[in-house]
Amino acid sequence: MAQERTLAGVPDTTYIPLVARIYVSKRFPDYFRDEQALALESQIPGEAIQANSGEYECLASVARSHVIDGKVSAFLAQHPGGNVVFLGGGLETTWGRVGVASAHCYQVDLPDVIKVRRRALGQAANEELIAGDMFAMEWADRIDRSLPTLLVVSGVWQYFHEDEILGMIAGLKVAFPAGELVFDATDTEGLKFTNKYVEKTGNTDARMYFGLDDPQAFADRAGAQLLSVDGFYADALKLGRRLSLRTRVFMYFADKWGRVKVVHLRLNPA
Repeated sequence: MAQERTLAGVPDTTYIPLVARIYVSKRFPDYFRDEQALALESQIPGEAIQANSGEYECLASVARSHVIDGKVSAFLAQHPGGNVVFLGGGLETTWGRVGVASAHCYQVDLPDVIKVRRRALGQAANEELIAGDMFAMEWADRIDRSLPTLLVVSGVWQYFHEDEILGMIAGLKVAFPAGELVFDATDTEGLKFTNKYVEKTGNTDARMYFGLDDPQAFADRAGAQLLSVDGFYADALKLGRRLSLRTRVFMYFADKWGRVKVVHLRLNPA
């Protein structure tokens, strides 16, 4: 009987950013290199994601990670003993790239995903893996909420509806009154492109619903303070002609038109 793959059982969409991180780490290591992702390359099942993931699609995913890495690093520089909580982290490897020994990392995801994450990536000395539904909020009881806390939601909320997300933010505001939140979003036009791409990878059941056109209006609806909104591609565009013309054009206009963004909120206005 064939040996079970380490990554068996992870929801299909978890593989897409992992494939992207491998692709970019090999082609543009001076921009982004992820040793943990490279170590998992042989364990990704099937070939549909690789076959349908071009240069732009891979850089879109990695550019998001690159910007969020910067947000986490800036938070840790200001709060070296604080918490960083990844909600719906899947096989995300941000902590392996930018984590510091003095801080506390928490990875929250569904039990089956946490089980596979533990096998595939292990657990750092200052990292805790919490199995549970991120919307249910029980996981918050496992965290020292007296410490400064940054909550990170990457590549997750697009699969939910805005009322569900606002309800979750309401819970985060109570649980982490001095907390900050970083998440990525796509506008409603960009979601059309993204849904087509996910379907091409072979996953026809992972429809995306949450599109964010006006971050300030969303922050107002959430009762939060908007700290910043960043496009994905300012640093990636510096790769210049090493990228295809298609990739450069797509990246330029995606940032210019606000198609994709990383949003940083203070949960409760100062």
